[in-house]
Amino acid sequence: MNVFEKTGKMALGSRMRILTAKMTDDAAKIYEMYKIDGFIPKWFPVYFLLSEEGEKTITEIAEEIGHSQPSVTKIVKEMTKAGLINDTIESKDKRRNVVGLSEKGKALSETIKIQCADIDAAVELMLNEASHNLWEAIREWEHLLEQKSLFKRVQEQKKERESKDVKIVEFEPQYQEAFKALNEEWISTYFEMEEADHKALDHPNEYILDKGGKILVALYNNEPVGVCALIKMNDPDYGYEMAKMAVSPKAQGKNIGWLLGKAIAEKAKELGASKIFLESNTKLKPAINLYYKLGFQQVFGRETPYKRCNIQMELNLKD
Repeated sequence: MNVFEKTGKMALGSRMRILTAKMTDDAAKIYEMYKIDGFIPKWFPVYFLLSEEGEKTITEIAEEIGHSQPSVTKIVKEMTKAGLINDTIESKDKRRNVVGLSEKGKALSETIKIQCADIDAAVELMLNEASHNLWEAIREWEHLLEQKSLFKRVQEQKKERESKDVKIVEFEPQYQEAFKALNEEWISTYFEMEEADHKALDHPNEYILDKGGKILVALYNNEPVGVCALIKMNDPDYGYEMAKMAVSPKAQGKNIGWLLGKAIAEKAKELGASKIFLESNTKLKPAINLYYKLGFQQVFGRETPYKRCNIQMELNLKD
C-alpha cells in the first residue's frame, strides 16, 4: 500500500476498489460458510429489497438501490438463471411486468437473516475498533457527491489553478487584431456581423476609447485569449455598456469570462458608473449564465442597434 502514500488522494478510486474487492471476496466466503451456495454478493441489494418489500419492476428496483436499469436487468437475469427470482409475474393491474423471489429464493430468507445479524455484529465491532466510523463517512461522502460530483470539483480546481495564470490588461494597439478576430469568431458562428459590429471592431479608438470607454484584454501565457469592452453610453439610466466580450474556444474553462466581467465592473465603478447595461441573445446559454452569475438582471424596453439582441440586462454596481 506504500504506493498510495506516494500518489496521495489521486488514487482514491483505486484504493476504494481494492477495499471493495477484499470485502467482496470475504462476502463470497461468508455465503459459502452459511451453506448459501452460488450466491453472488452483488445480488444482495436486489434480493434484500424483494425479500422485504415483495414484487417490484426493474425501474423500481433500480431507483431503490441506486443502480442503473441495465445493471439491475443483468442481475435479475443472473438470479433468475440461479432459480432465485421469478421474472414472469404479472402485476395486479396487468399493465406492468414485475419480478419477485421464487420459492427457492424465499426459502433462503431465514438463513440470510441469520447471516446478516452475524455480519452486522462483526461490522459493529470493527467500527468500535476503528478511529473513524467508515459507515457514517460513506453516508457523508454519498451526500457530498450528490451535491457536487468529483468531476465537477476537479473541474473547478482546474479552472481556479489556470485562472491564476490569466492577466487582465488594458487595450493597446497590438491587441486590435485579437479584439476583432475573437469577436468575429463567435458572432459569425451564431449570427451575422452587423454594422455596429464593424464600426466597433474596425475602429475601437474612435467608437470606444476616444469616447471615454475601455477595452480589457485577457492574456494567458502572454497570448490574448479574451476581450471585453466598456462603452460609454448617452443614456439617463446607464453610464456604460458592457459589450464585445469574447473568449477563444481554446482558452475556455479557465474562468476568463468571469475574470473579464469582474474587471469590467470594477473599471465601471472607477469611472463613476452606478449601473452597466448589456445586450445579448438567449441562444448563448453559457454567456447568459455568466451574466447572471456576475449579478446582471434582465430589463425590458430599451432600443437596440442589433438584430440578434433578444435579451437586455443591467448590473447595479451599488448593490
